Amino acid sequence: MHAEHQDIGVSQVAAAIAEPARTKILCSLMDGHARTSTELAAVAEVSASTASAHLSKLKDLALVRLHVQGRHRYYSLADQRVAQALEALMVIGQNAAPSFKPHTPDRLQFARTCYDHMAGTLAVLLHDRLLAAGWLVATDEQAYRLSDSGAALFEGLGIEVQDLSTLRRKFACPCLDWSMRRPHLGGSLGAALLQTALKRKWVTQDLDSRALALTALGRREIGVRFGVELPLDAKSKRSQPAAAPTGNMHI
Repeated sequence: MHAEHQDIGVSQVAAAIAEPARTKILCSLMDGHARTSTELAAVAEVSASTASAHLSKLKDLALVRLHVQGRHRYYSLADQRVAQALEALMVIGQNAAPSFKPHTPDRLQFARTCYDHMAGTLAVLLHDRLLAAGWLVATDEQAYRLSDSGAALFEGLGIEVQDLSTLRRKFACPCLDWSMRRPHLGGSLGAALLQTALKRKWVTQDLDSRALALTALGRREIGVRFGVELPLDAKSKRSQPAAAPTGNMHI
């Protein structure tokens, strides 16, 4: 009987996500920001009343959470598990195609948020470097730990590693990147790294999307601290004058 109830629950959630407007709503919330039903209606390209009906359905299934502040009502993803499920579905959806061709806009593919951590080319390169340098060590297929040198690296950035390990969530884990089909760093450590990158102005976040832009300072600091050689992101390519030398690029 319990298994039957689980099957029903899975089918209800799958049906809710499968509706195109609700998919757009959920994906737009993957940057970790809360939005109003009016904003989400514009994202989903539906009327305000239709958006409200969709949000009610998503809330009933614990896919989104409602936040009430005075007269204002905001919606966010219920938790990180919803974001991870959406990322996994994006990968599966691309697997269903005859051949894989990423259709992610360049500015999103290079760097973006995945709920509360970093995704895209930049995040995958950082993830791979952390493993290759021995700072990050796989304990199983779904979990990482920091080596002593890795802990020193993150603590040098002002990240309290011990505090992160006490949180009620995974400390560090691979999160499959749907645009790269390779993992980036998730968990509380991944979230802390993104917040550090934002605080130190290594990356800046778009106000109206999940895109992250790498700054000149970020390119230099990430290169020095992590030993990662970074390609130009899409925004850099667009803003770089044709005759300007590489060292003077505008990011």
